Amino acid sequence: MSDKVKTIGVLTSGGDAPGMNAAIRAVVRTGLSKGMKVKGIMRGYAGLLKEEIVDLDSRSVADIIQRGGTILYTARCMEFMTPEGQQKAADICHKHGIDGIVVIGGDGSFRGAGKLANLGINAIGIPGTIDLDVACSDYTIGFDTAVNTAMQAIDKIRDTSTSHERCSIIEVMGRSAGYIALWCGIANGAENILLPEKYDGNEQELINEIIEGRKRGKTHHLVVNAEGVGHSTSMAKRIEVATGIETRATILGHMQRGGSPTAIDRVYASMMGAMAVDLLDEGKSKRLVGWRDGKFYDVDINEGLAMQKTLPPYQVEVAKLLSH
Repeated sequence: MSDKVKTIGVLTSGGDAPGMNAAIRAVVRTGLSKGMKVKGIMRGYAGLLKEEIVDLDSRSVADIIQRGGTILYTARCMEFMTPEGQQKAADICHKHGIDGIVVIGGDGSFRGAGKLANLGINAIGIPGTIDLDVACSDYTIGFDTAVNTAMQAIDKIRDTSTSHERCSIIEVMGRSAGYIALWCGIANGAENILLPEKYDGNEQELINEIIEGRKRGKTHHLVVNAEGVGHSTSMAKRIEVATGIETRATILGHMQRGGSPTAIDRVYASMMGAMAVDLLDEGKSKRLVGWRDGKFYDVDINEGLAMQKTLPPYQVEVAKLLSH
């Protein structure tokens, strides 16, 4: 067991995600309730290295739970990836009296938290990414909001696609993971879902399905394309040439990261933030907070990072079944 943590730092790192503010709020108010001091670290690890550190109180996090993005801002930091940068960050934590840190982000952020833990700063990670690609958790902050944002946009695009009897290719975010695409494909009733984990690049098969659909009397065709597959604009041009059907590509982009978080992202993020502080209060370090089998739990950072995650086979099977 480590010495009792007296001062917590909290930072957000990597891509922003709706619900991060709810997690920050929970960290601050839970920490204060336990008699701890709480400091906000601006702009992730980059801000830590620049000592952009501010004191937070209960009022500092008032009226933020409904806001998208992160009030602490976020950035990526190459310097922190070096041993020298990590030692500098640990020294700065010691200088400011920070003996525990909560890191809200993805796998890269957690590796950084693990490095700080090795240098004597008790560290807890919270999965915050719209991509749902953190293997140790079935939930990540921001995914639910991102999916709902994309779903609503796709509904609108489908309306005009139907009116013009078009084929629409809609590209959603997710980096190399297909979770947003899979969920939107099911929720929006897409005829095809292109997933980086499954797509073999056989564009001719897709073209054939579009042609067959038109022969059966379908007046439109919706393709949800994952960012990890990409090339939606050039794909649309090739499909239009091959099928003779007007085809348009829409890349939803960073709108999926913004917006007011859903109830799930507000509540789950709040629970994770509070649990992270509870773990620090218990003297624990180098842990990740996750959601699995219907409950919140914690796991060793290295063990969590070593886990592998794949798309749920049954969801993929059902998505394919329902598209026809």
